[in-house]
Amino acid sequence: MTKKLQSIINKVSPVLAITLILAIWQILSSTGIIPKFMLPSPMDVVKAFFGDFGLLMSHAGTTLTEAFLGLSFGILLGFFVAVLMDRYEIAYKAIYPVLVITQTVPTVAIAPLLVLWLGYGILPKITLIVITSFFPITIGLLDGFRSADKDALNLLKAMGANRMQSFIHIKLPTSMSHFFAGLRISVSYSVIGAVVAEWLGGFSGLGVYMTRVRKSYSYDKMFAVIFFISIISLLLMFAVTLIQKALMPWEKKDGKKAK
Repeated sequence: MTKKLQSIINKVSPVLAITLILAIWQILSSTGIIPKFMLPSPMDVVKAFFGDFGLLMSHAGTTLTEAFLGLSFGILLGFFVAVLMDRYEIAYKAIYPVLVITQTVPTVAIAPLLVLWLGYGILPKITLIVITSFFPITIGLLDGFRSADKDALNLLKAMGANRMQSFIHIKLPTSMSHFFAGLRISVSYSVIGAVVAEWLGGFSGLGVYMTRVRKSYSYDKMFAVIFFISIISLLLMFAVTLIQKALMPWEKKDGKKAK
C-alpha cells in the first residue's frame, strides 16, 4: 500500500508542480502585477495558439521537414565517424577534440556564417541541424562500441570471425541502447537547430513565424509558438522511446528480470 501511494505521488507531483506554476503565472498576469504586454497570461497564450492553429501547423511542416532531413544526415555522419574512431585509434585522437570544439561554439554564432556561405535556402538550415545533432549520436555510438563484451569479442575471434562479423554480432547490438539515448537528445536539438536557422531568413517555418510575431509585439503568440516547439520536441523524444522499445524488446525483459 505504501509503495502504491508512493508511486501515485511520484506520477502526480510533476503535474501538480506545472499546475502550480501556471496558476501563479495566471494570477500575476490577471492582477496586473506583471503587465500583460510583458507577460501574457496562460489563457491568452492558449487563445493565441488556437487562433493561429492552422498557420502554426503550416509552419511546423516546414520546420519538421528540415529537422528530419538534418537529423537523417546527422545520424549517417555520426555513425560513420563513430565507426572510424572505434576502428582507428589515430582517428579517435585526431577527431575527438574537433568534435568537442564544434559543441563549444554557439549555434547562434555559426548560423549567420552558414547563411553567408550557403545562401538563404534550405542548405544552411540542414547544415546547422547536422552540426547540432550528430554529436550526441557519435558519442553514444562510440561509447556503445567500446563497452562491448571483450570476452565475447575474443570468443568470436577464436572461432575465426573477422572484424565485420564481430561488429555486426557484438558491437552493433551492444551500442543500440547508447544510440537511442543519443538520438533522444538529437531529435530535440534538430528542432531547435531548425528554428534558430529560420530566424536568420526564410519564407516559412516556426522560426520565421516567431520572428514575425516578435516584430509585431504579439507576445501571446510568441509564448504559444515556444510551447508548441517544446511539445513537438517532447513528442519526438517519446516517439524515439517507442521505437527503441519496438526494436529492442529484450531490454524490457532484462529490466523485469533485474527487478
